[in-house]
Amino acid sequence: MNLSGLSLRDLEYVVAVAEEGHFGRAAERCSVSQPTLSVQVRKLETALGLVLFERSNRRVLMTAAGQVIVRQARTVLGEAQRLLALATEGRGAPLTGRLVLAAIQTLGPYYFPLVLRLLRQEFPLLSLALSEARTAEILDGLRDGRVDAALVSLPVPTGGLTVSPLFVEPFWLACPAEHPLAQGGALRATDIAGPDLLLLDEGNCLRDQTVAACGAGSSAGRHATSLETLRSMVAAGAGYTLLPALAVPSGPDPSGLTVTRGFDADGPGRTIALAWRSSDPRAAGLAHLAAFFRAHAPPATAACRDDAAPPSSEPPLRNRDRRAEAV
Repeated sequence: MNLSGLSLRDLEYVVAVAEEGHFGRAAERCSVSQPTLSVQVRKLETALGLVLFERSNRRVLMTAAGQVIVRQARTVLGEAQRLLALATEGRGAPLTGRLVLAAIQTLGPYYFPLVLRLLRQEFPLLSLALSEARTAEILDGLRDGRVDAALVSLPVPTGGLTVSPLFVEPFWLACPAEHPLAQGGALRATDIAGPDLLLLDEGNCLRDQTVAACGAGSSAGRHATSLETLRSMVAAGAGYTLLPALAVPSGPDPSGLTVTRGFDADGPGRTIALAWRSSDPRAAGLAHLAAFFRAHAPPATAACRDDAAPPSSEPPLRNRDRRAEAV
């Protein structure tokens, strides 16, 4: 006998007979006629090459072989019920199961700590696996299935992807405390296009955005591999750089070595979006996740309006006030 000849329904019949001790009551319990149930139990016995029950006019008893088979049948039926439970578990919840969520390296370390607790409360059945990488690596992971959803900075190629804008994050200037840019009136992006501008390495979207915002050449300035290295270089007096708002600490630098300043109303920034494969069957849940991120946009950012064009990159006034003492 192979598996194709084994029916869960037949196992239900066998267990019902064993528990009821009577073919008629077992048939009633299984909502079938007694002849139908008796025929199916007999077919199963023939297929297994075993006699499961001693039959008489007055009672039905399990054989020794029947006790073993019924015990295993209960296990098989229990696992089948578990399979159904797994399929329906959390069906009414917006997003469940394992989700690989990636973020660009200049966002993840600063954004994840702000949102993870709320995320777990909103999606209690979601098992998150977090990762960080550069944009190109993240998009490759999305398309080949290693990543399920990603927090990226726009623009990104959208072929095969759904991209939902979340919030606009302004950029801030970080410069040595003794640098001329540490003082003065309203700061404009073009004010910092000079040889002292520090950039991230090639392949980082923040580098490209800094170059575009400042009108600087892509080879201008010294290079670093991470925001934290850039911050250290600024503290050492090597130059100045742009930092995303979430990476800017509140209050003045305790060491007194650096100053951070906001820009005027037309200052530079970036739009953060959630991207996922358009073919993902969890599209509705992922859209719910994007709506959650928009509803909980960090204080230093401006939330986008659903999937419409992002708002102005001007940071909210309260955020300018929060860092005013750092100027």
